[in-house]
Amino acid sequence: MDTPQFSQKTLDDIEKAARILAAGGLVAVPTETVYGLAADADNPQAVRSTFAAKGRPANHPLIVHVTGFDALSSWVSEIPACTRALTDAFWPGPLTLVFKRSARVNDAVTGGQDTVAVRCPSHPVMRALLQRFEGDTHKAVTAPSANTFGQISPTTAQHVAEDLGVKPAGKLDMILDGGECEVGVESTILNLTSEKPEILRFGAVTAKMLSEVLGFEVKEAGADAPRVSGRLKSHYAPHTKLVIAPAEKLGEYDPARCAFLFCGESALSRRIAAAGAASITAPADPAGYAHALYAAMHTLDASGAERIVVEAPPADPAWAAVNDRLGRAAADKNEIG
Repeated sequence: MDTPQFSQKTLDDIEKAARILAAGGLVAVPTETVYGLAADADNPQAVRSTFAAKGRPANHPLIVHVTGFDALSSWVSEIPACTRALTDAFWPGPLTLVFKRSARVNDAVTGGQDTVAVRCPSHPVMRALLQRFEGDTHKAVTAPSANTFGQISPTTAQHVAEDLGVKPAGKLDMILDGGECEVGVESTILNLTSEKPEILRFGAVTAKMLSEVLGFEVKEAGADAPRVSGRLKSHYAPHTKLVIAPAEKLGEYDPARCAFLFCGESALSRRIAAAGAASITAPADPAGYAHALYAAMHTLDASGAERIVVEAPPADPAWAAVNDRLGRAAADKNEIG
């Protein structure tokens, strides 16, 4: 990977962010997936403050973000044989791996479980921050999505500013701006503590991609899997009620009262837009749609519509991450916990 050329302001901001983290503060950080709320993973008080800032349940575990494979032995107690193949293929990138935790990992990180989730992000600003922060002992950060718990994840610094904000009016010590997130949905989570690796959360690294690397079919985990981020029934949700409808049912919704998210351009999407309704047409491929999804949801949530109507994407394995996020966004908010 080429070494990125940062502006002096970005270099200064990275240095400032590292100092804040070392002092136990909270920094919103850019990753390729979504913006994260970073805290020193070795500092239980700092880690717990992320739960307070987000309103996140204390038993909901966090992901430890590291610089690469060499850091794993500091944070996990067992490294399965398949790990190197996975990290060679997908790190840095949007794949989180779940291991048995080492003694270093505090309960605030794991929600009291004996497992820890670890990933190596690819965003150049985040990587530069981790490299500046890790020192000689492979220090790392926890970084759940930088938003109020259960709501739409942020994919720009502005999303973070509008939700959690910076002190004194807000809850954070700093927002490290790294531009718009490339992937746009959270990482794939793969459990390596089971008999065979199993998917705990869908993301940009698909089951097919994992299966090709490992040489066997990788399936979704059952109900007895470790708790991880993003598995609650209601999550990623706008304030406005969101419904998912097949294309043939979209015409039943009133454009004067609803906002629309379309999957690719169609005669109906053009007609709705021409009528002046709040509407966004996302790309008709899974990666493009995922990149646009949360930003579109933020925009439509702010439109003043009574309901957000989402055209159902294809029910294809390549769309698993998108359909997972939409399904949780549409779920009854009373079932968040």
